[in-house]
Amino acid sequence: MSKVNLDALIPREDFEVTDKASSGNKKDTISIEDMKLDSFFITNVRKPDFQRETNEWEPEKVVEFVESFINGDLIPAIILWRSPAGYLFVIDGSHRLSSLISWINNDYGDGIASKKFYDGVIDEEQKEIANATRELMEKRVGSYEDYKLTLTHPDKVKPEIIRKSKNLGALAIQLQWVEGDVSKAEDSFFKINQQAAPINKTELILLKSRRKPSCIAARAIMKSGKGHKYWSLFSEEKQKEIQELASEINRILFSPRLDTPLKTLDIPLCGKISSAQTLPLILGFVNISNNIYDNDEIENLSDDKDGSKTIEYLRNTKRIAQRMNSNEPFSLGLHPIVYFYSKTARHKPASFLGIVELIRELENKKQFEDFIKVRKDFETILEKYDYIIQQINRSFRYAKKSIKPLLSFYLSIIESLKLNKTCEESVKEALKIKEFENISIDPQYLEGQGDDFSKAVKNLTFIKTYLENAPRCAICGGLIHRNSISFDHIKRIEDSGKGTADNAQLTHPYCNTTFKN
Repeated sequence: MSKVNLDALIPREDFEVTDKASSGNKKDTISIEDMKLDSFFITNVRKPDFQRETNEWEPEKVVEFVESFINGDLIPAIILWRSPAGYLFVIDGSHRLSSLISWINNDYGDGIASKKFYDGVIDEEQKEIANATRELMEKRVGSYEDYKLTLTHPDKVKPEIIRKSKNLGALAIQLQWVEGDVSKAEDSFFKINQQAAPINKTELILLKSRRKPSCIAARAIMKSGKGHKYWSLFSEEKQKEIQELASEINRILFSPRLDTPLKTLDIPLCGKISSAQTLPLILGFVNISNNIYDNDEIENLSDDKDGSKTIEYLRNTKRIAQRMNSNEPFSLGLHPIVYFYSKTARHKPASFLGIVELIRELENKKQFEDFIKVRKDFETILEKYDYIIQQINRSFRYAKKSIKPLLSFYLSIIESLKLNKTCEESVKEALKIKEFENISIDPQYLEGQGDDFSKAVKNLTFIKTYLENAPRCAICGGLIHRNSISFDHIKRIEDSGKGTADNAQLTHPYCNTTFKN
């Protein structure tokens, strides 16, 4: 289920800001008044700049928490650390605090604070989730405006809201404070968050290596250059270039938007941007595009001091993204439905990263022509033997560990097809590789359950039906995606070919501009 994006409600800040602030006693609790966006408390509350985005709660959980607060249920304390600059950093409890802020300020990812945070550009999916949360909140709890109305016009408010509103003056959330310096605060953050909701290895690298170029690039791409600027210490010129590059890569990866069940094959390369797997996927994409394959390599990178390395990484990533699917003359125009999704329209991160590695290999060895010659059959294998790709992914457990095995599988398939072997013969030959000895070639079918069609069955049926009539490149026979179409003269211009409808055909950009010539 989609998650509510509350990331804009508590700004991020660098732990290590060194301005001095006066010391004094710290408050023990916070009340409703403290959670208004113009309160002295909230205006000084910050999240560490390395903290994960506040977008892990579904609408139901946000509403449930606000409901628990109003009912006076026991709520865990918010843990804070006061920096030398006077900022109040949330060490634990950002989702709890953000949920209450969202209710009080009517901002579930689409309000005033969110619009300012994202420079007024909020995608439709985020707006839909925000509206769904608001509707559920008003149904189960009531809006904060209704509770305020009980003070002046109780006759216009439901009796249960009048009853609950009387609690608000006395309710408060307990605060606990971390004492110590910056290193103590950061150690506390990771220790507490690992205990409460363990951070996976990829996220941990992303957080602890937040000043490395690949991590800055991944975060920039994730939000299309919007939101918190992890690159704000760089010059204005380099900030602008980072944001422009990130925005273009984001467009290539996530446009058009994915809606399920499918009603079109015009889908994005990387699935839904709101998915929990998206940021690790983007980080993997950036790393592979820049020849980084191990977490130790990321940690050993130097921090990017001026933005030059981040820009270099983004340029390399953009080139690979354009090679995969764009209208650039060198684009292969890979259709996402065959290369990056299962037969039930589930996005496959390992397959995506495996194809990225294949592109790099073909590019380094100048073997794109070999690929184009067998591309139609290669895509037939990806579609027909989708379950084998899934077995390879599962057998290596993590997307990162599947990359090299998938590359071996793909290269073996291409080599066999070049030798005029059939699709079935090519698959059997690839599975002779030692690391695939436990992979089965026997088909695995999706079984429907119950009387109604599940979303998976609907997607499966749609994909199967539409693939039969999907447009194909007139040169290589591969599927054509809407983001990567070239119009080719069947009879060349130099051979007196005219720009008429009967002399036009659809192709991939690379097939038209490079392979054909």
